[in-house]
Amino acid sequence: MKILIASSIDKSAIKELSQEHNVICAFGAPEEELKQLIMDREILIFRSGVQITADVMSAAPDLRLILRAGSGYDNIDLDHLLDRPIRFIRIPGPGARAVAEMSFALMLALSRNLFTADHQWRQGHWVKQKVKGQLLAGKVLGIVGAGNIGRRTGSLGVAWGMDVLGCVELPRPETHAALRERGIHPATFEELLAQSDFVSVHVPLQESTRNMIGAQELALMKPGSILINLARGGVVNESALCEALRSGHLAGAGLDVHEHEGEGNISPFAGMSNVILTPHIGASTVDSQRQIGQIIVTYVKEAMNQTPEEALAAEKIVVV
Repeated sequence: MKILIASSIDKSAIKELSQEHNVICAFGAPEEELKQLIMDREILIFRSGVQITADVMSAAPDLRLILRAGSGYDNIDLDHLLDRPIRFIRIPGPGARAVAEMSFALMLALSRNLFTADHQWRQGHWVKQKVKGQLLAGKVLGIVGAGNIGRRTGSLGVAWGMDVLGCVELPRPETHAALRERGIHPATFEELLAQSDFVSVHVPLQESTRNMIGAQELALMKPGSILINLARGGVVNESALCEALRSGHLAGAGLDVHEHEGEGNISPFAGMSNVILTPHIGASTVDSQRQIGQIIVTYVKEAMNQTPEEALAAEKIVVV
């Protein structure tokens, strides 16, 4: 089969696919280049960092399968995809645990002031009596977007001895029951912000979530609380967050996603010692990416062995 891989994925998966298929790799290519490369392709594989527009997909009349090696769908034109006989496979599962663990890496580093302690000791300053920290146990963790990733993060919080609150966009009795089974207490968005010592954000970027945490929402948060964003840049208003941090209302922030990402961009938080900045690596563990790669290989094999009738009858959107 003819495959275009538009984002970097597990190398062993690329090697395996290349042994049996015609594979082109164009990681992070701009739209015009993608439109040229995709013209004769049957399968497209992508992650974040690349835009899969309607024009890109329109340039590929034979496109029949798109695999999203992760959770987000903010960088693909879903309306166009749904109008075409193209199967769309999203693979958020393996990365969910990695993102949940990353949330705790950021919370622990911020709550114990690890970066400050490390930097000072590298300079020869023994600040044992000056660097203070706080436990996670006994604190309130608020999960904004208690879906697949959010629930995993909440479950880790329960294991750490935290009191965990969770909110979802469309609260339903069965959703709340599922949260309670994990030890997560359902709450409204406003209740969660007001009561949490740590707020961890795990929502997709869409019109209803763009700038959902701005000046008004940050003002609701407890003084001295910490914000963690592993969702998408654009969910948290960066200007408002800068002000909340400069004023001392928030104690710190851990940001893995940013309004402007990619080489050459400088974060507005770059000079703040109480902010940890990482380059969208929440799901980027070797283990998770290897699992995602093997799932991709499995679905490509399935597509290769399907008859046209079977392909049309298959479920159009699948989440793994």
